[in-house]
Amino acid sequence: MTTSTRATAKVPAVLVLEDGRTFSGRAYGAVGETFGEAVFSTGMSGYQETLTDPSYHRQVVVMTSPHVGNTGVNDDDPESGRIWVSGYVVRDPARVSSNWRATRTLDEELERQGVVGISGIDTRALTRHLRERGAMRVGIFSGDAVADGATLLAKVQAQPQMKGANLAAEVATKEAYVVPAIGEKKFTVAAVDLGIKGMTPHRMAERGIEVHVLPATATAEDIYAVNPDGVFFSNGPGDPATADGPVAVMRAVLERGTPLFGICFGNQIL
Repeated sequence: MTTSTRATAKVPAVLVLEDGRTFSGRAYGAVGETFGEAVFSTGMSGYQETLTDPSYHRQVVVMTSPHVGNTGVNDDDPESGRIWVSGYVVRDPARVSSNWRATRTLDEELERQGVVGISGIDTRALTRHLRERGAMRVGIFSGDAVADGATLLAKVQAQPQMKGANLAAEVATKEAYVVPAIGEKKFTVAAVDLGIKGMTPHRMAERGIEVHVLPATATAEDIYAVNPDGVFFSNGPGDPATADGPVAVMRAVLERGTPLFGICFGNQIL
């Protein structure tokens, strides 16, 4: 369910944490209900990159920076082909977007992709609560979805935990692809996609690296078929304790002595 952006700003919304704490505000983006694991981002810019980072799959992102949406949305900065966050929480949405690269506003993009959000709440207080109590399940409800508080809390508590969630294959590429080196080729890297951001292989390519991006289900045989000088394990969502396949592959790489590096989820696997 969605409502026009101008009308959405007047639609009541409520955020409910699994421990019962609630925050009341206004709808932002799509109107309806959504659930996920509550986490926070302290970045003062780069919200497009955060929204489209596959690592945030099934998470509701709380922005600590009070003003969000100032530079609108463009088609150049996303890290993937879609928004991955399951919900978005901001304090003061920008009333206008002001950037020569912008093609639409942030709230319009959230609405277009069906991302339910909330604005007008004290995101710093919410962040302090999460920092002290730890990440927890959360629901955002707006429009007709706002009902009795006990009912909303029960809905949140009925959602699955992030612990034990195996999500990498849900966001990773299904087919291998190559990002060619820019300029002279110096190295070949096999990158295991567990939720890779688009800029990661691009930055490697800028440094003369030909990057073979492989699915999360890639085997050691798949990796060594590209004759890599190094192996990279990417960022990604979910519980690393479920990553039995990537763990086994990483062990095989370590046993062969191939240079290995990673980031976020990849480092957790290591």
